[in-house]
Amino acid sequence: MSLSTLAAAPVFDLDGFTFRPLAVPSRGSAELAIWALDLAPGARSEPHSMDREEVFIVISGQISATVDGEAVLAGPGDAIVVPANAELQLGNASAEEPAQATAATSVGMIATVGGNAFPPPWAQ
Repeated sequence: MSLSTLAAAPVFDLDGFTFRPLAVPSRGSAELAIWALDLAPGARSEPHSMDREEVFIVISGQISATVDGEAVLAGPGDAIVVPANAELQLGNASAEEPAQATAATSVGMIATVGGNAFPPPWAQ
């Protein structure tokens, strides 16, 4: 498949985050996993890690992140680079406005949250 549209992407909602897979194995990608990410105002993830490098490119709004204890604030056009196995907490820096990003990693990623390891469904 050479075209994977956002309109046809499955939707995964989790605690103020909406994931829409664009390029993942279930949508034709063999090596990369890329998804659109919407962050509701004030949304903040639990601390977690991934066993692969992950990159978030901010499309709109302001996204805050803590990567292995380092706090960053990213705006449109900025990239947050998260090394493999780094602890990450990601959030929308605004309590009023939504934020959007595109996330990229490699196929086969395993997430660890609260000591539980699993493949995120939006990366499959």
